[in-house]
Amino acid sequence: MKTMPVGKFKAHCLKVMDEVRARREPVIITKKGVPVAKLVPTGERQVDVFGCMAGTAEIRGDIEAPVAPARIWSGL
Repeated sequence: MKTMPVGKFKAHCLKVMDEVRARREPVIITKKGVPVAKLVPTGERQVDVFGCMAGTAEIRGDIEAPVAPARIWSGL
């Protein structure tokens, strides 16, 4: 678990918060060497719905060809 003095945390607060969120590792903030606060990630990591299925499907055959033959559509 990473520790950092309060002065450094104050100067880089937003960056530290982003790192805690990305790495899911808490940071202990100290004042004069004594722990005073702990910054922890909230809840479970949320899964992004965009791209979550990437690489799980396989394209087989011609994806541009019509599904039904043309003779079915000619009567409409």
